[in-house]
Amino acid sequence: MSSATVFFWTAFLSFLPISELRGGIPFAIANGIPWYWAYLFSAGMNALVAPACWIFLSTLHKLFLKMAWYQKFFDRFVERAREKLRGNVEKWGWIGIAVFVAIPLPITGAWTGTLGAWVLGLSKRRTMLAVILGVICAGAIVTAVVILGVQAFSFFVKQVQIEG
Repeated sequence: MSSATVFFWTAFLSFLPISELRGGIPFAIANGIPWYWAYLFSAGMNALVAPACWIFLSTLHKLFLKMAWYQKFFDRFVERAREKLRGNVEKWGWIGIAVFVAIPLPITGAWTGTLGAWVLGLSKRRTMLAVILGVICAGAIVTAVVILGVQAFSFFVKQVQIEG
């Protein structure tokens, strides 16, 4: 696979709501991109989620809300984001968004963080800062885990022996 193709797919995976950094960084490293370029490129692409999502929410979203299927999907997604973020934001303000985005688990990335901040009424400026800080931290965690391998999590995960 050419470098351009690897960077294209890395950008795509880093920007997708499902994979974000958890998909982009491992893909890039597995395809021969040095870890520091994989981190910088993937984090940069993932940080672009915040302004893209904010622009969507302030423009096209209003048009899509007229479609019943979109409104149903969006309302369900918003409710989940609100439930996950409310406690963090009430307790820590915009830093809570940064911490939420920094945790590299499914449904705790830049997309959900930006949407949650928008729903909870945080300013655009603070949302962008929080998401960028969270992406920097999440990218560092994902990169470390990929570089160090699965053994990096053995400190946090209890090994279970199954006898049989």
